[in-house]
Amino acid sequence: MRVVLCIFTVVLFALSSTSYARPSSCEDCHKKVTPGIVKDFNRGKMSRRLTCKSCHGSAHKSAKDAHKAKLPTIKTCQRCHKKQVKQYMSGKHYLGLLPVVAFPNFAHKQPKAFIAGQKGCNGCHNLGIYDEKVRHAVEYRKYYKYGMDCQNCHTRHAFSVKEAREPEACNSCHTGFDHAQWEMWFHSKHGAAYVTDRKAHRGPTCQDCHMPNGDHRVMTAWGFLALRLPEKDKEWLGYRLTILKALGVLDANGKPTKRLEIVKKANLARLDEASWKKERERMIAVCKKCHSETFARENLKNADLMIKAADKIFAEAIEIVKDLYKDGIIPKKTNQATWPYPDLLNFYEVDTPIEEILYNMFMDYRMKTYQAAFHIMPDYTTWYGYAKLKEALVEIKKEAERMRREHTAK
Repeated sequence: MRVVLCIFTVVLFALSSTSYARPSSCEDCHKKVTPGIVKDFNRGKMSRRLTCKSCHGSAHKSAKDAHKAKLPTIKTCQRCHKKQVKQYMSGKHYLGLLPVVAFPNFAHKQPKAFIAGQKGCNGCHNLGIYDEKVRHAVEYRKYYKYGMDCQNCHTRHAFSVKEAREPEACNSCHTGFDHAQWEMWFHSKHGAAYVTDRKAHRGPTCQDCHMPNGDHRVMTAWGFLALRLPEKDKEWLGYRLTILKALGVLDANGKPTKRLEIVKKANLARLDEASWKKERERMIAVCKKCHSETFARENLKNADLMIKAADKIFAEAIEIVKDLYKDGIIPKKTNQATWPYPDLLNFYEVDTPIEEILYNMFMDYRMKTYQAAFHIMPDYTTWYGYAKLKEALVEIKKEAERMRREHTAK
């Protein structure tokens, strides 16, 4: 009899562990309407302590008032995860929305579905909560019904820590054209060492390097634009000033513009030596877990120099296009941030093939040159980055000659 009771107890426990941990009236309906959501929630740890009302409120009671259901924001998560939210809000992911909404000349030219519908840039750049002082931010955020920060890594409704610790969690945003970090890491020796034996965890994942010990603060020494000031290398400083003018951060005379404030708010570049060194030392500390300090510093220094090599080519291309503006061969745009430099923050919303080539140099080839260097993927640095920069410069020179001939013929 005792054996039968023991077996019955084990079976009962097994069944209860797969059923709904904290049943609620919401689940009675949603098991039929959205069964996948109910299953996801109940396979996560939060289902043991929370119910649907904990995050969605209690105003929604039937299909007729579904619009009354609150959708969680980062503040919802903050009630239980204060430490992680504080870390997250000190990093660059939290600032993800700002670069898009801060440049309306680009954003306003896109289809509504592309930005507000999150089918384009804002499919990833849906992060961050801002006050009314930031132009357009509240307006845009208001319509980001499904743009809750934490769920981008801890996919709703399971909000799995295990899932968020895997490199695939980073894949959907850090891939492709202008930030192919996933491909770079996956094809690197780091990636190969990890994916061939995940249990051994021999190679580092994205999280190991950028979120050591589970720190939700994500930041890099160079920032997204791979730009820093001041710069002791005078040759490199010259290249960088040209790029900053084309970004509209500096005017044609090298004086700061209003865009510098946006760069500061979005933390897109390092604007003092101390902040750059601080982030570099944080990464060195991570590298030292597997490598000697000498190796780590030399490797990162060589990656730095690949930025310089890319900047040299890119700055030359900018100057060529600048001269076409200066000579009236390319008409000045009304929203041009600096004159006579091209405005790189128009991205692909430009009028001539030569400007499209310059855009590709900026957002694709230059990015891959230095990003792959830091992610230990020489093939991407070479054939998808540096070589493409050189090829594009040849095309720009040739196109500029053609444009000047046609302009003179008029």
